[in-house]
Amino acid sequence: MKTCGATPGGPDLAGVDLANQTLIQGAVLRGGVGDGVPNGAPVGNAYVRLLDSTGEFTAEVPTNELGQFRFFAAPGEWTVVVLAHGARVELKVHAQKGEPVDLIVTI
Repeated sequence: MKTCGATPGGPDLAGVDLANQTLIQGAVLRGGVGDGVPNGAPVGNAYVRLLDSTGEFTAEVPTNELGQFRFFAAPGEWTVVVLAHGARVELKVHAQKGEPVDLIVTI
């Protein structure tokens, strides 16, 4: 996946009411350059976990064939953990209503 000028990360936001939702989403890519631009190969069937501010498990989703994932969450501090074959990445994020957290996770 490589784009130029497109919004990196998660699935299309069409139909999502950002004014009333807190969104954490992104894409998991392998072999790219960790520069915030989607430029690696998508990792389908990786698992992405969402942990709350105390480290407690909240949710888990698999990535789709484009390596994308999405969580609807409460505003606040979260930890996103990506588990893929041969890799584990942990990211701290701050989510707030109306501004989606859009991640590119390079493994």
